[in-house]
Amino acid sequence: MDYKQAGVNIEEGYRAVEHYRDLAASTTNAAVLNGIGSFAGMLSIGDLIRAGEGMTDPVLVSGADGVGTKLDIAFRLKKYDTVGIDCVAMCVNDILCHGARPLFFLDYLACGKLDADVAAALVKGVAVGCRETGSVLLGGETAEMPGFYGEGKYDIAGFSVGIVDKKNIIDGKHIREGDVLVGVASSGPHSNGFSLIRKALPDLDEDFGGMPLGYALLEPTRLYVKPVLGLLEKISIHGTLVHGMAHITGGGFYENIPRMFPAPCFDAVIKNGSWSIPPIFARIAAGVAASGGLKEKGAAAQEAGAKLLENDAALRKQMFNTYNMGIGFVLALQPEDSGKAITFLDDKGFPAWEIGRVEKGNGVVRFE
Repeated sequence: MDYKQAGVNIEEGYRAVEHYRDLAASTTNAAVLNGIGSFAGMLSIGDLIRAGEGMTDPVLVSGADGVGTKLDIAFRLKKYDTVGIDCVAMCVNDILCHGARPLFFLDYLACGKLDADVAAALVKGVAVGCRETGSVLLGGETAEMPGFYGEGKYDIAGFSVGIVDKKNIIDGKHIREGDVLVGVASSGPHSNGFSLIRKALPDLDEDFGGMPLGYALLEPTRLYVKPVLGLLEKISIHGTLVHGMAHITGGGFYENIPRMFPAPCFDAVIKNGSWSIPPIFARIAAGVAASGGLKEKGAAAQEAGAKLLENDAALRKQMFNTYNMGIGFVLALQPEDSGKAITFLDDKGFPAWEIGRVEKGNGVVRFE
């Protein structure tokens, strides 16, 4: 018996690396000293220091995350090119919350049986996410583990490293009562709550606004890096600050917005109706309420879900405690800055709304 007979195809691994090499090269810059295929990725410290030019005390900021069970929908639809974007977005949006600009990214891909073309499609999405956020895809790992993962199943995770000047770190210490909360639009559920979605919405071929429902669910996580960093630069020029930021991931509003507070001494008061909840969440709500035993399909189910979100307080709270409900990123600003921030973000193609305010309290989220 050889390694291939045991389930690991070395030649397929070599073929995957060839794909990765070209994808990584599309994200590189002068700081990178070697290419994909070496034992480790190398980045020049001198160039890293130059990335912090103009900073008085450069600080590295890092974050790690994965895509979760959203991958199962990609496998069922055999559409692999968007979840790599999710992987990058979940990491870079997190470090962005502290004002960091992403520098480089590494990924980890695991599977039961490697298909170089599928692996390349997954990493293609990673490369897209890196290019759109100014990150270098510095390296990664592909692990073929027969008997551990089912054939045709993949997992993908990664981590991002960014940089920020210590004096510009956003950690919530400037948040004050009366600050305004500005919410920035999401592109859908992003990469959270899919274990529930997969049970609530078993038919991925169901029509959803003229497309299969599964394709709507695979819409990748929005990358907030460029517009938010642009906003930070614009606001700092005017001598004011973004006081806090939150990436709305697993745990929805109730868990993530209080994470921007320096201590549980504030509440986030969210104004009902200050933005329109996207239709995909109404469709999920209908499926959740029916526990998978749906009578309605398509537009009828979506309409039923919208009514449930209006009238069923327990379901509404569950949805806001699981999903972003159309708001993927939240900023706390001085009231006089909210209008300028909303206009700036809108002009960049990221719709934003004033969704609430900060009050003294106990670190909770309240709706009114």
